[in-house]
Amino acid sequence: MTAGFQLGVIGSLTLSVASSVAIVICNKALISTLGFPFATTLTSWHLMVTFCTLHVAQRLRFFEPKAIDGQTVVLFGLLNGTSIGLLNLSLGFNSIGFYQMTKLAIIPFTVLLETIFLKKRFSETIKFSLLVLLLGVGIASVTDLKLNFLGSILSGLAIATTCVGQILTNTIQRKLKVSSTQLLYQSAPYQAAILFATGPFVDQLLTDRSVFAHKYTAPVVGFIVLSCLIAVSVNFSTFLVIGTTSPVTYQVLGHLKTCLVLSFGYTLLRDPFTARNILGILVAIFGMALYSYFSVREGRKKSAGDALPVSQMPDKEKETEPLLVATKDGSDTKKANGVAHDC
Repeated sequence: MTAGFQLGVIGSLTLSVASSVAIVICNKALISTLGFPFATTLTSWHLMVTFCTLHVAQRLRFFEPKAIDGQTVVLFGLLNGTSIGLLNLSLGFNSIGFYQMTKLAIIPFTVLLETIFLKKRFSETIKFSLLVLLLGVGIASVTDLKLNFLGSILSGLAIATTCVGQILTNTIQRKLKVSSTQLLYQSAPYQAAILFATGPFVDQLLTDRSVFAHKYTAPVVGFIVLSCLIAVSVNFSTFLVIGTTSPVTYQVLGHLKTCLVLSFGYTLLRDPFTARNILGILVAIFGMALYSYFSVREGRKKSAGDALPVSQMPDKEKETEPLLVATKDGSDTKKANGVAHDC
């Protein structure tokens, strides 16, 4: 792993955390203070502004577009848009505590899917660190766990679509050799389209208010514009982080954002903060530190293994099938372990 790549990963993680915390604070002011509760419709506007921004950047030659199979892009975009809508519905039909549990379930479900379908192996140390992280976030954020049948179905669908969407984000970038910017540019219109079409109905179902009848004052419009601009960075960094790391790492980062939002909420907005919140955040940070340490250690071991010269490789790796090579005089020469000798 080169130093340049490591700096790129650190930069993408930092951008993701900073932009996500900023948009949460902005949206909290927009929804709670200014009374604009139409989250799904707002997300469709985020994606439309993101696409328009990337289109301008592409026209200015900041990046080169790359053609991706149309069916793949459409299905991918619709899947991601659907997952956003389902997460909003899950929040609307469940208690806050159950919604937080839904978000916590994304990590183990992602690990399960990658293990079954992508044959990816997670070490026991990585699994342990994830368990500590989830325990901490659960202590800090999960309060009540009121269950209902419809809410549970919506949460299950939200978990499934979110996990598959994030795994595909990583897989498409690796398999098709496209950058995060190219994939986001191609898929954003379809994500925006499905949310733009369904958002007003979802929001009316959840709030019993119409986005079209809302009074758009100057502060409301100002915060909507600010939210859309920050969302460009959020969407870009999301694809960047998943592409350069993994879906599981992105979810770990998401829980770091949860801890930061809880802390900022107490510091800036004077939200209620208890000893349980503090304990949970500390446990979660410890779990994140373990995950980071074990991930880096395993990455270095893998890099060191890839860089080993032939003489230091295990005997099984050095053994090769003998190759028969015809010589000029028609006799056979056997080549084994990199050395040719006459039979």
